[in-house]
Amino acid sequence: MNHTIKTRMAPSPTGEFHIGGLRTLLYNFAWARKNNGKFLIRIEDTDRNRFVPGASDRIMEVIKDYGLSWDEGPFFQSERLNIYQEYIQRLISEKKAYYCFCEESRLEELRKRAQDNNETFKYDKKCLNLVNEEVQARLENGAKYTIRLNAPVEGEILYSDIVLGDLSFKLADIDDSILIKSDGYPTYHFAVVIDDYLMGVNFVIRGREWLSSTPKQILLYDFFGFKRPSFAHLPVLKGMGSNKKMSKRDGSVFAIDFLRNGYLPEVILNYIMFLGWNPGTDKEIYSLNEFINDFSLDRIQTSEMSTFDIEKLNWFSSQYFLKMKEDDFLMFLKNWKTKFNQICMIDDLEKKYSIEYVLKIIHQIKDRIITFSEFDNYVKYFLNTPSLDSIVLGKYSEKPKQVLEFFKNLLSSVSESDFTYEYLNEFLHNEVKIKNFSMKEYFMTLRIGITGEVVTPPIIDIVEILGKEESLNRINLALEKL
Repeated sequence: MNHTIKTRMAPSPTGEFHIGGLRTLLYNFAWARKNNGKFLIRIEDTDRNRFVPGASDRIMEVIKDYGLSWDEGPFFQSERLNIYQEYIQRLISEKKAYYCFCEESRLEELRKRAQDNNETFKYDKKCLNLVNEEVQARLENGAKYTIRLNAPVEGEILYSDIVLGDLSFKLADIDDSILIKSDGYPTYHFAVVIDDYLMGVNFVIRGREWLSSTPKQILLYDFFGFKRPSFAHLPVLKGMGSNKKMSKRDGSVFAIDFLRNGYLPEVILNYIMFLGWNPGTDKEIYSLNEFINDFSLDRIQTSEMSTFDIEKLNWFSSQYFLKMKEDDFLMFLKNWKTKFNQICMIDDLEKKYSIEYVLKIIHQIKDRIITFSEFDNYVKYFLNTPSLDSIVLGKYSEKPKQVLEFFKNLLSSVSESDFTYEYLNEFLHNEVKIKNFSMKEYFMTLRIGITGEVVTPPIIDIVEILGKEESLNRINLALEKL
């Protein structure tokens, strides 16, 4: 008997891969890896009305972009139609499924009646009562049909969810759902059972939104005599201040968007590890291997929803940049620029400055930015002379001209050989202190005169990198505005 743990992720190619799907994939991946099991990818492409060409390739590419992989697949349900036909005929022969010839107008009437009576819609089993001869005659005449589940009307489904514990569902509440659609393709409920069984998937770890589908699928497992997999239902991701699943109005919801916006894949993975799971300790920064080692299903939260907090994500991102070496930052920045065809000033910086100074710039800004997309905002003043006016220059001082003249004279007196951070930092601070001037007033005015910005890395670092000539040129341009 094969006891290998096998998990899966089965996205539908109806658009881009949702960040919630990435969280679920991560948990499945980790559980398989932790137990030396197998993780497979299956593309559930049977909904042909919502099928988006190219979506499958993009889903698999973004999974790889996040540093994740799979052991088997990708399998495509659209290539397995003959398998589903074999199993649906088995259900029909055992009276556990039946042909339905009802037109959509009749079904709409039933739905409206249920709505008017404030009831949940259930098909009324009308076509279950058709005799075999009539069914065969209609099939031979090319009548349009679907194939429905013949759900029992008495009893209950019992199962123990790894996360939610013991659950029960009344069989009377299970609808005679469509298993094979009129286009010949299986519905999700039917195909997922056949595929998980045949592929050996024995742990189904998925979002709580699929909980209502579980009794129907368990019923199919039992109908076929298949061994049920272990189910674990995860909290659904919701936006801040919302009680609904994350949607576009909450901001980015697609896994690719976070990478395109300049987050590191490691940051996103680290953050979503905690969206439904906790290690029971204060540890927050996790590598993928550390997560795999510590991950356990019994520490998945039982709450219905988990909040996607962009501020918390940004904190994670800041921690990664703080610890990152400057040359690694430069490499990752260039890779991001190239992969996503982003506009970025790094090429201009490398043309103007030596690699030594580029790394100095990165050293000054990397503990301030959250994503690579912010890079230009923190380096633009190294490339462009600021556009200033007297109002901006007078923001922190009533005498900005005096302040700038003061620094102009001081910087002019410094030799090129002494134009280093160490010398400038001590010299300028001592001179301001000796004159008993306000540090904030003077250095903020210098910052605005040099960069045009109120928030920057330390201004003396910027002055050193710009150099004596450029710094004095900017001070002179600022003085012309006064």
